[in-house]
Amino acid sequence: MSLTHKEIFERYLYAGTITRNPDAVADLFTEDGVLELALVPDGHRLPRRLVGREAIRVGVVAYHQEPSFDGTVNFEESALVLHDTADPDVFVAEIDTVLDDRAGRRVTMSLVQIFRVRDGRIAMIRDYFTVPE
Repeated sequence: MSLTHKEIFERYLYAGTITRNPDAVADLFTEDGVLELALVPDGHRLPRRLVGREAIRVGVVAYHQEPSFDGTVNFEESALVLHDTADPDVFVAEIDTVLDDRAGRRVTMSLVQIFRVRDGRIAMIRDYFTVPE
């Protein structure tokens, strides 16, 4: 069974953003999968490049141990556009995630993710985001 780009993205969103499950995130990747976080600053708890399922799992655990934003995702206000490319194994997710903090403040975190898939799994994600302040 071949998954669509939308199905792959939805599984990634569910595993990472909704359930925050590092094992589920890692399982979405190929054995040699790569998660690149191009805009992560030097010295951040999450490395810029994670290679392999175990490294991705460990990196996601580290990232979720110290959430940089104390609040929740407002799915109703957030926006997503998926773009197919000329390469059937590559798609782009353009996302504006709206976050509501405990004080009632609303913050938008915009990001772009470039996905490369192989055999229904994620071979690479290049994720361009900055942590909200």
